Amino acid sequence: MSDQRSIRPLVEVAELSVGFPVVGGSALSPAGGARESGDGPDAPPAPGHAGAARAGTAGRGLVRAVDRLSFTLEAGNALGIVGESGSGKSTAAFALLGLHRGTGAQVTGAVRVGGSDVLTASDAELRRIRGGVAAMVFQDPLSSLDPYLAIGDQITEVYRVHHRSASRRAARARAVEVLDRVGIPDAARRSRARPHEFSGGMRQRALIAMALSCEPQLLVADEPTTALDVTVQAQILGLLAELRAETGMGLILVTHDLGVAASNVDELLVMREGRAVERGPVRTVLSAPREPYTRTLLAAVPRVDARRANGANGANGVSRASGANEVGRPDGPDGPDGLDRPDGVRKLHGVRDAGVVVGSGEPAGGKPLLEAVGLRREFGKRGPRVVAVDDVSLTLHSGETLGIVGESGSGKTTLGRMIVRLLEPSGGELRYQGREIGRLRERQLRPFRSELQMVFQDPVSSLNPRRSIGESIADPLRAAGVLPAPRIVARVRELLERVGLEPDWYHRYPHEFSGGQRQRVGIARALAPEPRLIVCDEPVSALDVTTQAHIVRLLGELQRELGLALVFIAHDLAVVRQVSDRVAVMRDGRIVEEGETDAVYDDPQHPYTRALLAAVPLLGGAEAAA
Repeated sequence: MSDQRSIRPLVEVAELSVGFPVVGGSALSPAGGARESGDGPDAPPAPGHAGAARAGTAGRGLVRAVDRLSFTLEAGNALGIVGESGSGKSTAAFALLGLHRGTGAQVTGAVRVGGSDVLTASDAELRRIRGGVAAMVFQDPLSSLDPYLAIGDQITEVYRVHHRSASRRAARARAVEVLDRVGIPDAARRSRARPHEFSGGMRQRALIAMALSCEPQLLVADEPTTALDVTVQAQILGLLAELRAETGMGLILVTHDLGVAASNVDELLVMREGRAVERGPVRTVLSAPREPYTRTLLAAVPRVDARRANGANGANGVSRASGANEVGRPDGPDGPDGLDRPDGVRKLHGVRDAGVVVGSGEPAGGKPLLEAVGLRREFGKRGPRVVAVDDVSLTLHSGETLGIVGESGSGKTTLGRMIVRLLEPSGGELRYQGREIGRLRERQLRPFRSELQMVFQDPVSSLNPRRSIGESIADPLRAAGVLPAPRIVARVRELLERVGLEPDWYHRYPHEFSGGQRQRVGIARALAPEPRLIVCDEPVSALDVTTQAHIVRLLGELQRELGLALVFIAHDLAVVRQVSDRVAVMRDGRIVEEGETDAVYDDPQHPYTRALLAAVPLLGGAEAAA
């Protein structure tokens, strides 16, 4: 009997199903937020279809987020769980620590971690499991950390929950020890800092330190590097690999980034609509996938080592899944996209489907639409001033896409905000159609506001949750004061249709939409005043690969239709390569390299550019070609 226990897997999940109650057409997640009950990664919510779900119905008024899922994980191994948004990845991960308890979710099946039955465990036993047996690192460290408490105090508190006999001094020493182990410099001093004093990468390291403090057998990492730039991402993933080698802990890595999974796990589990679609050794799944859905996920991955094509076929530099249009389904009436076009996301009326190309490939001649000469931006009034952008010069023509890449803190977003004059330059010149706008006051800027627009990284925080999406899109039209109210409503409905949403969704609220749909709303709002230039600040960084491809393709269609100039800011170098005519690489507020996209990627001249490209996780030639 003891021998059987010793060879028992670290994690055993059998026939796990998780259903959430539907409230107002959306299913409530364990975090208390709304989960869309549509069909697909970019699908609409379905009010009035209370039992409808991606994976089916678990009872009246219940959305089944996970449907009869089974898998095991051996001690010391790493399992990657991948799939689109809404596939049930995070829901399954939460079940490993019993995080659905008390949320109203219906959970059936069996979940055993370290020999303990999570679903039947008492509250006291569950507290022992969480932290002592299994620990979790969440996607957003800022929302997972207490903003009022020092990082070291938070780790100390967690440690003493599981080691009640430990003195505060011993717990404090343990906090400093694990912070030092995860690479926080000057750990004793930084342990007294609060979360807002840490960078994004350091906050993620702090969360990992907290998880490690009680030496768990299993670490569950839910999208731990989604919002991080490639170099910080590589550091965090390298840290997880080192910790696995040192401690022998098991790892479950939940991610929508197949490149991240390819080089950091032993086995891969592909999920769709709450169910396991395919599972096997990571190299086998990526190089010889059995299922059409897996092949289509691979086809949607932008490749940093593939040149950008200017055509309808293979435009994003990735291979297409043979015979697949919607994910895992045969070609539809719109032709073989190799990408999902979910129900409720309309094809743009009158716009030719030309793949995932954004830039025209041939920048327009003549005078530049925008010129920046020696732009500089400083922050701070007292003490040393922080120079965020320093002596940046660039040009942009109509119909052209300029990609801007660099690490967090490189000045990308600050530069983008200056281009649309959300920030005033501290120095240099900013010319739009030949006119200096960098020093104009707000009243003088008003005629230019409609022509310079921005799409923000987080559509949730840029949309008012108390107003319908139609009202938010109408704001710039009302501010212009040109159109009467009935014409404004008609214009908003036209815009919703133009970005692939239903015009009748005018009166719906942001929480009723998926992440991809909310980003479409943000694009519609930017298009409302008929701009000539749009700055897109990390517009797809938090989206899965298929939803990401929808948004990038939409931007390309709109650019060709309207002749827009685009500035595409991102830390994902693969996406930037596939959408940009030219690329500028920023570091410490300066542009260190700029040129035609393929030239910069194929033959980078600056060591920093080479370092960025080297940090990008790759699927590998065989896997990406599958």
